[in-house]
Amino acid sequence: MQLGMIGLGRMGANMSLRLLRKDHELFVYDRDMAPAKALEPAGAKAAATMEELVEALDRPRNIWVMVPSGPPVAAVVAALGEILDEGDCVIDGGNSNYHETVARGEMLAARGIHFLDCGTSGGIWGLENGYCLMVGGEKDVFARVEPIFESLAPPAGYGHMGPSGTGHYVKMIHNGIEYGMMQAYAEGFEILDASEYELDLHEVAALWQHGSVVRSWLLELAEIALADDPKLASIRDYVGDSGEGRWTVQEAIDRDVPAMVLTQALYARFRSRQQESFGAKLLAALREGFGGHRVEPK
Repeated sequence: MQLGMIGLGRMGANMSLRLLRKDHELFVYDRDMAPAKALEPAGAKAAATMEELVEALDRPRNIWVMVPSGPPVAAVVAALGEILDEGDCVIDGGNSNYHETVARGEMLAARGIHFLDCGTSGGIWGLENGYCLMVGGEKDVFARVEPIFESLAPPAGYGHMGPSGTGHYVKMIHNGIEYGMMQAYAEGFEILDASEYELDLHEVAALWQHGSVVRSWLLELAEIALADDPKLASIRDYVGDSGEGRWTVQEAIDRDVPAMVLTQALYARFRSRQQESFGAKLLAALREGFGGHRVEPK
């Protein structure tokens, strides 16, 4: 099947390679021509501009957008809305906020252009293992592009979630759950590390992968990290976030759903970014004030 791919970062480039291995015809574009040219030996056709990519595709066109959420994807989708024709389809495979996704779908629909939102999970391992794909939008358009989803995903690894926005909505909640799972592993291994015993944390992680109820791919990644650096001495204790956890917590607030674990996991990431905590200093000062408890000097 023929597809245009816009955005060739780690995810977009690997997805392109997986599709090429499945014998799809791929036209690729990135603001930096280097990653587009790098895919040419694998069979991709590099375009210098979005307009060139659109012109190269047969109608009705199918274009996958794999750029960061927010202004980058907004700019690309808006630009495509100006140059695509009625009946063409845009697929947003990034982690866009589902509210913005619905608005983009309405904007393109007014021009006769179809829009699918595809929550994509699999990270840098997806090239070999496949990607879990959660797709929202018109079901008949989903069926039209299904060979692409089938090639990108492992067996039973893709599905149509519902109308526009549902793909990104389900992926948002998926990532919120991921925050909680990761935080649970982090806290558990920190307790093990602080214990009175000289435990081999890599060995523990490896052991738990066999028959344990906490075995998972995330635990496998912990095992790999601990094998390379048992005390994680090369890594700073700073944890970023790309937005989905915040959106999940906000959705829980909006729906009156008590999401204690997911909320605490998000706040733990905020705490990791503080060089010093003013709040912790105030707590220490209050303890000294009412109870005479010792304050640690700076």
